[in-house]
Amino acid sequence: MEQHYVTRTERISVQFPAQHQPFHPGFEWMMVPRPVSEDRTYRPTGKLQGKVAIISGGDSGIGRAVAYAFAKEGADIVIVYLNEHADALETKSRIEQIGRRCLAIAGDLGQEQTSHDVVEQTLRQFGRIDIIVNNCAESYPQERITDITAEQLLRVFQSNIFSYFYLTKAALPYLKKGSTIINTASGVAYNGQQGNLDYSTTKGTVVTFTRSLSLDLVDEGIRVNGVSPGPVWTPIIPSSFPAEQMLSLGYGTPMKRAGQP
Repeated sequence: MEQHYVTRTERISVQFPAQHQPFHPGFEWMMVPRPVSEDRTYRPTGKLQGKVAIISGGDSGIGRAVAYAFAKEGADIVIVYLNEHADALETKSRIEQIGRRCLAIAGDLGQEQTSHDVVEQTLRQFGRIDIIVNNCAESYPQERITDITAEQLLRVFQSNIFSYFYLTKAALPYLKKGSTIINTASGVAYNGQQGNLDYSTTKGTVVTFTRSLSLDLVDEGIRVNGVSPGPVWTPIIPSSFPAEQMLSLGYGTPMKRAGQP
């Protein structure tokens, strides 16, 4: 039988409806279409049975997808989010349907005390911490560096990198050999992103944070890794960019489409 190979020109670009949210970091329940957060055909093998994972930004987007996947593998989940209460409730409900326990905590991880509160509540509820997923982020694109105020710069760094330091620092005394820390960076850490200078800079910082922290903790048997996704259909997209940009999201990738969480 003759085989047919799809060529680059035959790939069909996926187009999302024009939409914008005036809220940061964005609400998943408002997105059309809703992001794909789990593969219902996934067959777990118990990799994380009995573990406890704290996931920042775990209410939606990539954080939600991670929470579902970890729960299917047997972990109890703590999701930390800013103010997306409806999204967090939906995520918590699904995790409990899967059969795992979930603690949802609202708070600003850009403030150091929040991380101490999260760790304290996690230990009180579950008695242990095995996995930290640093994932939360905000984005406020500006055309020029002169348009980025000191207030915006501080906020973006607080959300996108200070929170990673704070949560890791607060949890570290309770991690042990075999524990793991996973940081969400971005492809823009390597390629840059025009008109989103402060966000891109924080993601480059996440890469260096990951590499350096892994060296600091290797002798303790704690693994530190990062992921650097390209464009993914998550709430930060419609909350950050103009509505018409949704029509061509991901067109610059080889697959000519954005990813799904």
